[in-house]
Amino acid sequence: MAKAAVIGAGSWGTALSLVLHTNGHKVTVWSVMEDEIRMLKERHEHVEKLPGVKLPSDMTFTTELAAAVEGKDYLILAVPSVFTRSVAKNMAPYVKRGQVIVCVAKGIEEDTLLTLSEVVAQEIPAAEVAVMCGPSHAEEVGAGLPTTVVAGAKKKSVAFGVQDLFMNEVFRVYSSPDVLGMELGGSLKNVIALAAGMADGLGFGDNTKAALITRGISEIGRLALKMGAKYETLSGLTGIGDLIVTCESRHSRNRRAGMLIGQGCSMQQAMDEVKMVVEGVYSAKAAAALAEKYGVDMPIIGEVNHVLFEGKSAKEAVLELMLRDKRAEHGSLEWEE
Repeated sequence: MAKAAVIGAGSWGTALSLVLHTNGHKVTVWSVMEDEIRMLKERHEHVEKLPGVKLPSDMTFTTELAAAVEGKDYLILAVPSVFTRSVAKNMAPYVKRGQVIVCVAKGIEEDTLLTLSEVVAQEIPAAEVAVMCGPSHAEEVGAGLPTTVVAGAKKKSVAFGVQDLFMNEVFRVYSSPDVLGMELGGSLKNVIALAAGMADGLGFGDNTKAALITRGISEIGRLALKMGAKYETLSGLTGIGDLIVTCESRHSRNRRAGMLIGQGCSMQQAMDEVKMVVEGVYSAKAAAALAEKYGVDMPIIGEVNHVLFEGKSAKEAVLELMLRDKRAEHGSLEWEE
């Protein structure tokens, strides 16, 4: 049995806390919000973000960060990406050398263009940093539906430890050393999912969605490979797998926000309506900046940025994508003379 703390009591953190408890681990859940912790203590349920998922009475809930962090074998960092650095900075004084921090949020820091594991490693150099991602909506994990994800770390022993921590008969965990590829796939797919949602909001069909998914993974792959990630990662669970579920699922907050934008809402109106952090909005500018930095053509991500931040209509953005100059699907393939 391990001692684990889930730092962040949103839908994903809550669902993962239940997985950990099911596996027999001693679980503490932390949130900065006193009302949220009071609700979890009294109701043993996150009635706002994960209704219907009951949490065991022997879980510990706290707003005291030191109490959550100290003495734990694993720290599951589940706060939204925009708060990762500030929370990591606050955690740092209490983290002992060798404690494992598992980043389960998805995003790229806009100012630095660092992945979340890089942000954590910068703020807490004493820790062993891992990531876990894949096609996994909190609503389905909380309900115990079969789910498969990937645990990634630079050290094999760390990745295997995270794998053992979470894996059970309905939550299968693979391992990978390609942390960069996993994080890029997990972050950038949220931006593509916004585009997929916009297409749904405009009333477009399956053909459009299929095109966005396949051309989207092509864009993500071009950038990720240029940055040093591996092709296998982009073709796996944290690449195409995560992209499919985020573009298609009714649980996807990014798709939902995109739908509202496609129906005429502004970015802020869409985020207010979703009532949860829409990670793709925060990753979109960083994705465009990375594309420029590495000289990679990413037209879908470019158009999403135009819609989000420059007032372009979603319909106009789709037409721009459809009317681009003709080209081969795969430029590396050779023709017969």
